Amino acid sequence: MSIEERQKFAESLIANLNHNILPYWLGSMADPEGGFYGRRDGRDGLDKAADRGAILNARILWTLAAAARFTGNADYRKAAEKQYRYVVNHFVDKEFGGVYWSIHADGTPADTKKQYYAIAFTIYGLSEYVRLTGDSEALETAISLFRSIEEHSRDREKGGYFEASTRDWHPIADMRLSDKDLNSSKTMNTHLHILEAYANLLRVWTSEECREATSSLLRLFNDVIVDPKTYHLGLFFDDDLRRVDGDISYGHDIEASWLMLEAAQVIGDPELLEQTTEVTRKVALAALEGRCWDGSMIYERHANGHYDNEKHWWVQAENIIGQLYLALYHGYEDQWDKALESWQYTDSQIVDHEHGEWFWSRLPDGSINRRDDKAGFWKCPYHNARMCLEGASTLKKSWKRN
Repeated sequence: MSIEERQKFAESLIANLNHNILPYWLGSMADPEGGFYGRRDGRDGLDKAADRGAILNARILWTLAAAARFTGNADYRKAAEKQYRYVVNHFVDKEFGGVYWSIHADGTPADTKKQYYAIAFTIYGLSEYVRLTGDSEALETAISLFRSIEEHSRDREKGGYFEASTRDWHPIADMRLSDKDLNSSKTMNTHLHILEAYANLLRVWTSEECREATSSLLRLFNDVIVDPKTYHLGLFFDDDLRRVDGDISYGHDIEASWLMLEAAQVIGDPELLEQTTEVTRKVALAALEGRCWDGSMIYERHANGHYDNEKHWWVQAENIIGQLYLALYHGYEDQWDKALESWQYTDSQIVDHEHGEWFWSRLPDGSINRRDDKAGFWKCPYHNARMCLEGASTLKKSWKRN
């Protein structure tokens, strides 16, 4: 792929961010009274009364701050500032620390459990806001949340991080992120996004405690969470970090392949970077087992051998970044064109060019999935906006190298 073609590729990604994704959120999803509505269904019907999740709101904060930092757009910055206040005022638990899992539409707490996945995403959003503004209060809040995870979730005896607790940090019976998950005490998904959050925090808070925690977690991925035989990720683990499932999530594989490498680059330990580079190369190649001839990627393979052939929006987004990383950092030159092919599939089949944003998925029969939300608790401008930003940044690095 020529430099000119890479430039056009990057331009198309940023155009999608500026003209498709963010206008939808700042227009169709912004609540004039503050924050963002909790849900639009698969046919774009607005549910103003829906509860508002911490994950959704933290991811919106990250997206607005990252977009403002990348583009210099003053409207994005203003929106990020408003969203920062909304998150701090409504989601941060002033009495016990951490963040609530969800709030009602009126801003009062709904589900007050402490899911460490949600706390991690709040750190991720806050640290990106600090990167944008240098705000000291936001940094202090992010550090406080980091220490809450380290105190209440980190298992210093057996390794890893526990999933959840009650509002006041006591054990909780149901630790699942959703009813689709196994009720395991430790999961790859939570570990991946704690790693992502810690690496972003380390960019603005270069403390030894943050560096140690981030490094330790990355080593856990290299040594335990990544299966040394298949280089797919284990998904669910018990207290002793013994795997209790046999599924393969191609989307998480390809997402982890670049998030792990990014974390190693931020940490800056040459030995850990070398190890992680080799591991992530193998993880990315294993993930591509789920890539189809048209550039799309299927969701997962179950332990019984059954394939889930649904084409989820977030899997397509992560697939594009993972392939770009394979090209830039691992030297697979064919992946420039493969990534573009995946973007062309996504642009034609997943992006909603009429109403904005992306559809949840294409079902195995090729039809648009309208059963799941267009925007909601799990559907937000994070995977797709991040792909546009990270993809454009990676492409830019490639032509600057030349």
